[in-house]
Amino acid sequence: MSIFRSEKMSLYQLFLQNESAYRCMSELGELGCVEFRDLNSEATAFQRTFSAEVTRCNEMERKLRYLEAQIIKEGVKIDELDDMPLAPLPKEMVDLEAALDKMDSELREINANNEALNKNFVSLTEMKFTLQNAENFLGDRESIFGAASVNDTSGALTLEDGLTQQQAMQRFRFVTGVISQERAPGFERMLWRAGRGNIYLRIAPLPEPLKDPVTGNDVLKSVFIAFYQGDQLKGRVKKICEGYHAALYPCPESAAQRRETSIGVFSRLQDLTTILDQTKQHRHRVLEASAKHLRSWVVKVRKIKGIFHTLNMLSVDVTSKALIAECWIPDADEPRVRLALKQASEASDSVFPPILNELPTNAKPPTYFRTNKFTYGFQALVNAYGIANYREVNPGLYTIITFPFLFAVMFGDGGHALIVTMFASWMCLNEEKLSKIKEEVFSIIFGGRYIILLMGFFSIYTGFIYNDFFAKAFNIFGSAWVVNYPSERHPGGEYLIGEGSMESAMLVPDRHYDVCPNKTTTRVFGLDNETDFQACGHYRQDPYPFGVDPVWVIAENKIVFLNSYKMKLSIIFGVFHMSFGIFLNLWNFTYFKRRLAILVEFLPRILFFWPLFGYMMSLMFLKWVKYGANKEDRVLKSDCAPSILITFINMMLLSYGEDKTKPPNEECKTVFMFGDDEGTTQKTIQIAFVIIAVLSVPVLLLGTPLQFKMKENRMKKARASYSNDSGSSRSDGNEPEDREPIVNSSTMNVESGGKHPEPIGDYDQNQGGSHDDEHNTFGDVMIYQSIHTIEFVLECISHTASYLRLWALSLAHSQLSEVLWFMVLRIGFKALPGYYGSISIFLTFAFWASATVSILIAMEGMSAFLHTLRLHWVEFQSKFYKGEGVKFHAFHFKRVTDDVKDD
Repeated sequence: MSIFRSEKMSLYQLFLQNESAYRCMSELGELGCVEFRDLNSEATAFQRTFSAEVTRCNEMERKLRYLEAQIIKEGVKIDELDDMPLAPLPKEMVDLEAALDKMDSELREINANNEALNKNFVSLTEMKFTLQNAENFLGDRESIFGAASVNDTSGALTLEDGLTQQQAMQRFRFVTGVISQERAPGFERMLWRAGRGNIYLRIAPLPEPLKDPVTGNDVLKSVFIAFYQGDQLKGRVKKICEGYHAALYPCPESAAQRRETSIGVFSRLQDLTTILDQTKQHRHRVLEASAKHLRSWVVKVRKIKGIFHTLNMLSVDVTSKALIAECWIPDADEPRVRLALKQASEASDSVFPPILNELPTNAKPPTYFRTNKFTYGFQALVNAYGIANYREVNPGLYTIITFPFLFAVMFGDGGHALIVTMFASWMCLNEEKLSKIKEEVFSIIFGGRYIILLMGFFSIYTGFIYNDFFAKAFNIFGSAWVVNYPSERHPGGEYLIGEGSMESAMLVPDRHYDVCPNKTTTRVFGLDNETDFQACGHYRQDPYPFGVDPVWVIAENKIVFLNSYKMKLSIIFGVFHMSFGIFLNLWNFTYFKRRLAILVEFLPRILFFWPLFGYMMSLMFLKWVKYGANKEDRVLKSDCAPSILITFINMMLLSYGEDKTKPPNEECKTVFMFGDDEGTTQKTIQIAFVIIAVLSVPVLLLGTPLQFKMKENRMKKARASYSNDSGSSRSDGNEPEDREPIVNSSTMNVESGGKHPEPIGDYDQNQGGSHDDEHNTFGDVMIYQSIHTIEFVLECISHTASYLRLWALSLAHSQLSEVLWFMVLRIGFKALPGYYGSISIFLTFAFWASATVSILIAMEGMSAFLHTLRLHWVEFQSKFYKGEGVKFHAFHFKRVTDDVKDD
């Protein structure tokens, strides 16, 4: 099962003839189970054999990107692919390149012509508005200058000596044009300063915005006319217009000439509009035809580029005109690879078939897990921590169950979990449609849809266990309690007791409740005060059949009871979860045939962990079974139950003085949980457990270094023996050279010719740091093992305490839910009567629902998700999982598509 361990890998050497290499790569790309090694890593991109073909593919990709941008800009729908096209042959590549080049040239020519036509259209439009506004400007010229000559005190437009008003008016000249409205104020100030008040400017905004011929955006512009006198001012005006990018247009002084020019401009605008419409229709037809084949062209070009990119990783044998490749292939896929190579060779009519030979190697194989759409998300969580080493136990298989379960322990609300389940179910049912959404955040959520679905299912289960649904409880089986609550308060301070059902009591706010055993069912569980029972009659210990009794929702000591319950559960889950991780390491040792590691690694760890923390967990079960609220022959009173934490501390300190073993009151015989009243049996067992745990630490610390030292001594003897044999052979003249034995650097063993040598010792792929270095010494291994031993001892304490986050987040979630219920939603039920009350309930429910989804489901769900992820990465996987492997990257054409993830 590949999800439990990675696929077995083998290194192969592949010989391909030049005429069949392209087809072979095409078949392997469709198959997607071969990873090629780069045999030309020292060569640059331009020094490789097929660099010219890759450059041509890059150029085609550039043209396709330009074409796609134009299609999107035009608003044409791009047809999606029904079936992925095959990689085109090299001769088809030439035709495709020619078609794309023709399409690119035609489209660029259309765009250039369209841009030029739009520029002419904008210019003619601006000229039309200029001529229209010039009639108003020039029609008032006489009144303007006449008034100026009389009223102007600056002397700018004063009549010169000897000139009449009519002659002075004829000496004034003007320029007309169009300028952007943003630049108009600065343009006006510059003309006034440059002409020292001798330039008269009139500006009027255009009635409609104009399209920019380059960007296509709307631009607001204004028409202006500037009057000046003299050639000097004329030059200044034109330079200022040029600096402010104002477009100047000729405007005749004669009204008849202006009318004639306007008629010509209007006629040209009509002709230009017709040409622009025809050009736009032609461009739309070209882009519409291209949109039908765009996706197919993109896939074909990317497949061609992928083939040549992979061929560039192969070495070239010039003498035999062949390409040589080295590749990793899963053993299960080797027959399929051979069949694909055979079919490609026959299709290319090659004389020499491809040759696939297995190579013996000491190289570290890549890690490959076969996943589907369900297991992909869980494996991605593990891969985010680190890729598993080759054939190492994969925690992804167990994460499918443990991850949603631990999340559910923290989330633990059946109502909120139902919403999460419905959302995940919607994503799973519509996954084909939703997979096309490329928004980044949604893509992350959609990729974990099956994780969210299982988290919702498990949270519904824990919601039934906690009996918690939107901070309320279900009384399915009938509570073991009846609720006695005061109908009114006596002046003397005493309560007048009345009886009622638990359901009615839960809806009555702000009252003090007393609970008694239900006399009809005679069931009770968890009471701490014996006086509460005296008014209720006889009872027996009989808990709620499934989950927590719903009466705890209204109990005053609810937090005390649930805290103790959930805190102990957290420790129990943590001990079992970490123990399972330690036992998974046993499977690693067994598979890699590291029998001594079982004695010096696995046994010391389990003998340190279980005598201490396993014993503490056992005390929790014993306390639940042995102590209760009542006092019968089989059950001791809960007041006499010793503290597990104090018991564990005394056990570690070996402290059993009289002050430690004295019962809390006279009714209690002893503080020991089992054995005789003196606690001899419990003391003996606890002392033995501490001694076993302490003695396991030196074994864990020194076992692996001593094992390494013994193997190193054997290696020295083997080398010395081999040197003596070689020396005698040379003396006989039979061996001219002194040869060294083949040594595996990671195991320090003489290589026996195996395909993949197995690591030995704690300095291997599962347990240690940089142990691939062949210069490891005894001191290095001792340091590594010391670090691991200290880490393990400290982790057993800190990691066990870390599982208390299961209790803490569950408590936080339930309390936040209760706050929203009592401080938000319940206010709506106390609203005004009539229609106003309906509106108040509606608004209150809307606020409660939005806060529930945003805070309790989104934020609290993300918090529980991150804490669950930490428990798996740190507390669980650190016990057996190193995660220093290399991911298997197969040459696969699915990578060229946008809607398929790389797995």
